[in-house]
Amino acid sequence: MSEAMQVPLDVRLMNGVAAMLLLLAVAMALGAGLWWAVRHPVFSIAGITVTGDVVHNSALTLRANVTPRLTGSFFTVDLAQTRQAFEAVPWVRRAVVQRDFPNRLKVSLQEHQAVALWGSEAEPRIVNSFGEVFDANPGDVEQDDLPRLNGPDARAAAQVLSMYRSLKPEFERIDLGLEQLMLTGRGNWQAVLDSGGQIELGRGTPAELIARVRRFAQTVTQVTSKYGRRTEAVESADLRHGDGYAVRLRGVTTVADSLKKSQPVSR
Repeated sequence: MSEAMQVPLDVRLMNGVAAMLLLLAVAMALGAGLWWAVRHPVFSIAGITVTGDVVHNSALTLRANVTPRLTGSFFTVDLAQTRQAFEAVPWVRRAVVQRDFPNRLKVSLQEHQAVALWGSEAEPRIVNSFGEVFDANPGDVEQDDLPRLNGPDARAAAQVLSMYRSLKPEFERIDLGLEQLMLTGRGNWQAVLDSGGQIELGRGTPAELIARVRRFAQTVTQVTSKYGRRTEAVESADLRHGDGYAVRLRGVTTVADSLKKSQPVSR
């Protein structure tokens, strides 16, 4: 009985072909609908909503820099390319781009937070709070409020910034500001104070350098007061000595641990 009810082979083939044709027709209809949607003017990018940090970039600046680089509609615009276009704008560190149906984009910006200048005074660059060096107009920030950092290359910026943040409070204990900090190609650290004093810190780990500066800060006031001066009178100091340091005051020179020649400098 089951054999009598079997559908002939040619009928089954015809049914299969019909099903395939139906699926093809549906796919073509969907494709045509999608193509219409992609090309329809209603889905053209009509605007960009920008949120987040916009201190250094106005809407006019962003449009002028980004809009010419946008291609496609709401459905086809390349979000990664759009993100890169925003991040190429000066002061923009990171951008997050999302589609906002039916025809807009939403962009959240994170700007660089300037914490220091990097390099020479002739060609200054800027260091952000993450220790990253970026290019922007230094005139956009109050340079007098920023320390100047330097190192073998920009990759050392994070290391120099970290050291600066560690040493700055130690100098502030004696009312001196750390104005410049440099890491040489040989690994030596050098500092310049806001009073103009030049400090040789030498090599070492952050803990070793902090210990040297702390020893200096704890004793240099005794030296300066001996000669009727304040800590701003420090012209230079060499902290690389293992059991003390050498310090030069404006108009007076003292040498660490020399009891006969100068004021002793203890740990």
